[in-house]
Amino acid sequence: MPWRQVYDPLGSVLLSTLAAALPIVLLLGGLAVLRLRAHVAALLGLAAALAAAVIAFGMPAGLAGRTALLGAAYGLFPIGWIIVNVIFLYDLTCEKGAFKIMQDSLTGVTADRRLQLLLIAFSFGAFFEGAAGFGTPVAVTAAILIGLGFAPLAASGLSLIANTAPVAFGALGTPIVALAGVTGLDIRQLSAMVGRQLPFFSLIIPFWLVWAFCGFKKMKEVWPALVVAGVSFAVPQFLISNFHGPWLAGVGAAVVSMAALVLFLLKWKPKTVLASEGSTGEAAAPEALPRHRAGDLLRAWLPWIVLSVFVFLWGIPQVKAFLDGLSVVRFHVPGLDGLVYRVPPVVATETAEAAVFTFNWLSFTGTSIFAAAVVSGLLMGFSPRRLARAYGRTLKRVRFSLLTVAAMLSLGYVTRYAGLDATLGLAFARTGVLYPFFGTMLGWLGVALTGSDTSSNVLFGSLQKISAGQLGLSPVLMASANSSGGVMGKMIDAQSIVVASTATRWYGHEGEILRYVFLHSLVLAALMGLFVLLQAYVFPFTQLVVK
Repeated sequence: MPWRQVYDPLGSVLLSTLAAALPIVLLLGGLAVLRLRAHVAALLGLAAALAAAVIAFGMPAGLAGRTALLGAAYGLFPIGWIIVNVIFLYDLTCEKGAFKIMQDSLTGVTADRRLQLLLIAFSFGAFFEGAAGFGTPVAVTAAILIGLGFAPLAASGLSLIANTAPVAFGALGTPIVALAGVTGLDIRQLSAMVGRQLPFFSLIIPFWLVWAFCGFKKMKEVWPALVVAGVSFAVPQFLISNFHGPWLAGVGAAVVSMAALVLFLLKWKPKTVLASEGSTGEAAAPEALPRHRAGDLLRAWLPWIVLSVFVFLWGIPQVKAFLDGLSVVRFHVPGLDGLVYRVPPVVATETAEAAVFTFNWLSFTGTSIFAAAVVSGLLMGFSPRRLARAYGRTLKRVRFSLLTVAAMLSLGYVTRYAGLDATLGLAFARTGVLYPFFGTMLGWLGVALTGSDTSSNVLFGSLQKISAGQLGLSPVLMASANSSGGVMGKMIDAQSIVVASTATRWYGHEGEILRYVFLHSLVLAALMGLFVLLQAYVFPFTQLVVK
């Protein structure tokens, strides 16, 4: 039977909001305060979400159970599928010694830990976010940083902090495309508006990243490189988003930033080199660095070049559509699909929630990574049998991470289908004149809950448009703020933290990673909220609003 969501089931806005927040409090509290293992905290949060959905919000138990299973399926595909295959590729490069050669070549560009972090986590990570999204940049950059000798906490936390500025445009503009779809607003206007918010933070993030790593004093020593990285990313991001659209804003800005930073670092060196965490010294002479033949360097970089090419190709809409035509299987969940209804004021008109598991196995980003790993493994000299054995070892290593991600997505889907997320969103929408600030924080909350800027836009995009109209604000401004604010929640969403801990082989320390990044996430989100507040009311910031 159809079931309509209720957003104040307890007859008290405060009590209903507290009930809706309970699963998230238990999940994050279990990780950060109780220091539970990630899969235990995720299962605890899922149990609380199911209890809140059924007992407090009146969702039929059968619907809640099917929703949890649907979320688990999406946790394994595509997120878990990405994790497994990135770790598989990384293990292959380590086993063959290719990663050590790549490490030496990066040291040839710069031996400074701060600049390696900037190049890998910010610029290189932005490319993977723009091309693939869905946890790929954190998985790749955290694995590379740990191989370069960064401490596990630094490699994990800093990869998460770096993966912010390009997230609003995601994989070839997907979050903005989804936002336009649920709001009915013009996609180019949304792209332009996001492109007038994020570039300011694209300038800040390189400084923030290195400051978080080594402190303000050591950050100032490399400020020219930070300016190059930030400007070469922010300017293309603004131009592409405003004069072309959302599709290439992320990947285009990342390519320009990578090229500009590498060229700059080949000419400029800091006076002192941060050779390891906490130690500085004079720059090593070029002849003191390990030298490798051109062929060895090419073979060392080849897996990552192949990965970049495959991931980019898989992200092209025409390629994705072709692969979908060959492989897509859509499973309409019986007893759930079309039976849960979102109602006003969260949506303009009563809307049935689809419950369809799309198993497009060929076009999954994880499949492109798997293909790249297999091709790279064969090029590195692995036999099919050795590849199969290595894959088995990888699966064994990440088994708890897969369980965690499945539980995380189950929790997210239950909160969405039961209306818990909408109850939290409506609490933000009641803030009146301060709504531009809190509406931006709603986007942050949405990504923290779902792990995806796209999903946050789907969840709250319509609510942002409706609330903006009621308060006399620009719907384009507030819908865009949902996406721009959401990028700051990416670093604290549980699935991204699990991806980072798995990539660095630091499983069981997810609580430490969360504590490391939480304040950064909250402060950056608040700054974005203040910026949107200025855009809403204060000249000359109001001139940045797309009419």
